[in-house]
Amino acid sequence: MRPFNYFLLLCTLSIAAVAFAGAPMLNVNYRLVVPPQPTETGDKIEVIEFFYYGCPHCFALEPYLKKWQSSAPKDVALRHIPVVFNENWVPLTKAFYALEALGELNRLNDALYDAIHVKHQIDLRDPQTEEQTLFDWIEHQGVNRKKFIDTYNSFSVNTRVEFAKNLTRAYGLEGTPTLVVDGKYLTAPSMTGSNESVIPMLQQLIDKARQERSSKH
Repeated sequence: MRPFNYFLLLCTLSIAAVAFAGAPMLNVNYRLVVPPQPTETGDKIEVIEFFYYGCPHCFALEPYLKKWQSSAPKDVALRHIPVVFNENWVPLTKAFYALEALGELNRLNDALYDAIHVKHQIDLRDPQTEEQTLFDWIEHQGVNRKKFIDTYNSFSVNTRVEFAKNLTRAYGLEGTPTLVVDGKYLTAPSMTGSNESVIPMLQQLIDKARQERSSKH
């Protein structure tokens, strides 16, 4: 999610959709990550969703990605990594890692998206206000407020935020949501034309990565 020209976006989506109707096109429906980045999933093919909780496009993609994940191949591992394009994106990045550290991420991930985009319970206009409305919301979800804030401000969470910043730069990310397969192939709904069409594109890139892995053995 970044400021953009809506007319230009519509033209880009139209071109991408037409191109994807045939064979996927390099630098249209997907692009290479240069240089390729190391993966952390071992023998499994890594898929990373780069996202931001405050991004409406990420919120719109979430149900499609969850549906795909429910029947994803067993040799594929999905990771979620928050993107940090500027310091205003740090609070929700810290929230992600704090919830993960407290074991609350699975329970509250969807609810946090809803609190931002549906119920408008978290104010994103100012980082300080955002933190306070976030902490209020967290407390209302049954999480100890002090424990969450301590985790949110901890060294380990701040280290993870720096990790997210470094990956944002290393992958050359330009917007959210973005999907990366095996550290090599990058695609996004803005490149394929829709949330529906990015899923088969994702699967094709997984197949490509699988074939490449097999050829090395």
